[in-house]
Order: sequence, then structure tokens, then C-alpha cells
Amino acid sequence: MGTKFNDFLAEQLKDPEFRREFEALQPEHAVVQALIDARKASGLTQKELSERTGIAQGDICKLERGNANPSIKTLQRLALGMGMVLKVEFIPLS
Repeated sequence: MGTKFNDFLAEQLKDPEFRREFEALQPEHAVVQALIDARKASGLTQKELSERTGIAQGDICKLERGNANPSIKTLQRLALGMGMVLKVEFIPLS
């Protein structure tokens, strides 16, 4: 199934307008994936992270689905709940 999606995405990315829109969303996708990866690396469920941070499990779920735009303060609370530190980087364009 992943291969079919990857083939579909590769085809769609040939369209310059689609590519621009897709790339514009990349930072948000990166934050969502980083949150999911960090939570899993911490061995926590959404419920456990909710209990540690006081952030509703439903809100964590929305964040992980990309249906919410978290503040830096929220990301810091989540990081702390996972025993981590939030790090934001600016890197040069390639």
C-alpha cells in the first residue's frame, strides 16, 4: 500500500503547483512526525503523555494528526512530559 501511495505522490509532485503546496506544508509535517517519533521513543501512549503534561489526550491526537497548530509553549510542555528538550533549528536552503 505504501508503494502505491509513493507512486501516486511521485506522479503528483510532477505538477509544479502541487509541488509548491506540498513543500509549503513540509515544516508542519516535520513537527507532527517529530512529535510522534519522540512520543514513541519515550515509550508513552497519548494517554500517558496527557497525564504527564495536563494536555488533553484529544488535543495530543489532533496535534499528531496535523489538525492543530501547537504553540512553542505547548511543544515545550510535551517535550518535558517525554523527558526531552525542545530544539528548533534554522538550516540553510540547499
